[in-house]
This record gives sequence, C-alpha cells and structure tokens, in this order.
Amino acid sequence: MITREYRFPLNGSLLEPGQPLLTVSDVGLRFGGVQALDGIALTVRQGEIHAVIGPNGAGKSSLLNCVSGLYRPQRGTIRLSRADGEVDLVGRRPHQIARLGLARSFQNIELFKHLTVLENLMLGRHHRMSHALLPALVWFGPARRQEIEHRAMVEEVIDLLELQVVRHQPVGALSYGYAKRVELGRALCMQPAVLLLDEPMAGMNAEEKESLARYVLDVNELAGVSVVLIEHDMDVVMDISHTVTVLDFGRLIADGPPAQVRSDPAVISAYLGEADR
Repeated sequence: MITREYRFPLNGSLLEPGQPLLTVSDVGLRFGGVQALDGIALTVRQGEIHAVIGPNGAGKSSLLNCVSGLYRPQRGTIRLSRADGEVDLVGRRPHQIARLGLARSFQNIELFKHLTVLENLMLGRHHRMSHALLPALVWFGPARRQEIEHRAMVEEVIDLLELQVVRHQPVGALSYGYAKRVELGRALCMQPAVLLLDEPMAGMNAEEKESLARYVLDVNELAGVSVVLIEHDMDVVMDISHTVTVLDFGRLIADGPPAQVRSDPAVISAYLGEADR
C-alpha cells in the first residue's frame, strides 16, 4: 500500500517527534469571582494527540480559548515552538495566532451553510492569501497562480477526509457527520502545526464517532498535525490519545498516558465514576 505524502503542516514540521510543540505554564484565568483556570501547566509534543478531559465547567474550553487568543489569561505563558524559535501567544489576536500555526474548531458547527463544501474549505486558506485588490478583481497573474496553489492544498484535504462525493453540495444539505468532517477539513486547510478540536464528536451516534475518530487519526499520522482534543467520550479518548490531561474546577488533577490517567483515583472520583470503566 502506498501512503500519500501530504504537504502540511507548514509550521512545526521541522520539529522532531516528541519535542515540545505547545507549552502552557502556570496559566490563570478569572472572570470576576470565578477562577476558571488556576495554574494550568501542560506540554503538547510534536506528533501526538493530546486529550483534555474533565466534567462540565472544568475549564477545558476556557483553556482552548486562551491558547487560540479568544481569552487573555491574567497570568502564565503559552508558547509555540517553531522551526525558527519559540513564540509567546499570550496577548496576540486570534488571526495572528492562526498565522503562527494554530487552527481551532468549536463545539457548534460554524460553517457557511449556503456555500458548498469546496467553498467552505477555500475559506480556510483566506489567511494565507496575499494578492493585491486589482489582480484579485480581474484574476490574472499572481492572483490566479495563488488561487491555483490554494486550490491544490484544498484538494489534498478533500482527499484525506474523503469528501469527494459532497464537494459541490451546500453544507446546509449535508448530514451532521459530514458537516463535522467539513469543519475539521476547513481547520486543516489552514495548515496548522497544532489543531485544537473542541468536542468534535458531540451529538454524533456511535458510527459517526468511529468514523470521525479515524479521520482525526489520519490527520495526526498521515498529515503530521499535532492535535489537542476536548472530548467527553472516554472510549474515544483512551483509544486515540497519546497523552491525557484532566481538569477539575479549573485545576489540573492528572496528566500522563491514557492507561495511567484512567486508573488515577482522583480522576475516577472527579470524572470517570468507576475504576473498571
């Protein structure tokens, strides 16, 4: 079997597997009297799927919002390692962080329903388009060549996620499972070094979850993209993750390989509910 070689990610691809890629240190986030995150520290390594789990309200989405620039923590650092050195993400705007190599999906589907699958995926390339207004309007020279290059990258994502049969369909006409796959694809079109997935399997049935989990594995193994995953389905988390971080009431209570975390008494008490689950 011949495995296709994909051209992403742009950033982080020169890091060796296992090297620290995204480092969160002593991050604290407060909303008035509510401490959403309290001294969170974790390291996402090149080439891994890193799951963040915990009960509702544990601070999981708040952590992703800090990493992606939607929230600014009151203390701590968040650093992204690149081939050209480390970059501090705290204080940067979301579009700047996206350019540095992070892409984000959300719990609710955030696609343009009246646009086709192909058009939604092309929007994932928007932050890398740099042609001037006039060439873009008349579509010649550099603008045309750039459009062709971006389309080639989108075609790779369509191939990886097996979206060929729905490429020209409006997103609003797709099944829920396909729409979730398109959202994953649009984030992947940004060529991230780190892909942040916030409950990508929420609302799916067992068959849809199994399918999407396989595509997340393909994104990680074939495309070389490191993944930070928030997910409530423990079977999925334990099956596909290399490292699991557990939060409870904004604090980190466990961090390590899935088997170690699964048997941790603090995790069982706070989240899993029973040791042999």
